Amino acid sequence: MRIIGGQSRGRMIHLPAGCHIRPTADRIKESLFNIFRSVHMAYFLDLYAGCGNVGLEALSRGAAGAVFIEREPRLANAIRENLRLLAYEKQGEVITATVDQGLKRLTKRGARFDIVFADPPYDANALPRLLGFLETGELLAESGVIVLQHSAREDPQSVPMQHLMISDQRRYGETTLSFLRKMIEEKGL
Repeated sequence: MRIIGGQSRGRMIHLPAGCHIRPTADRIKESLFNIFRSVHMAYFLDLYAGCGNVGLEALSRGAAGAVFIEREPRLANAIRENLRLLAYEKQGEVITATVDQGLKRLTKRGARFDIVFADPPYDANALPRLLGFLETGELLAESGVIVLQHSAREDPQSVPMQHLMISDQRRYGETTLSFLRKMIEEKGL
């Protein structure tokens, strides 16, 4: 696994032996960052971070900062090591916790993100709980976007949402990227 764009292009991402994760494929990562065009100076949240593949890519492409939430201590330590090796220690923070715990911590301290990327385990029914938390919009900057990487068999549109809407979806074989934004509330005169 490697960084595919930006200042660290071509650098390898360390993954501890024996860890069983499904990292975001290079072609999906490339498509994701082509859709954004620029993440320069954005604040990026990487949920279910694994080895930090996507958040590290965002830092390489100019993100101002990235927070990684990963519950597995070995993977969280690998992200810290990758941040050190790529010289992004000052721009990255790793929270070793479940996504629920990490999101509560970030909400409590008033954190806001331009991009929230979530790659929960496929077919684990994680989307309703995750979207229920993100639905409050407390962590999302006003013009921010949530990107869900999920199985094509899962449909985030089946989750009731009052404050978020799916603005785009892209399918890559078994994987779908769904882009969600805050709904614009119409204000009366």
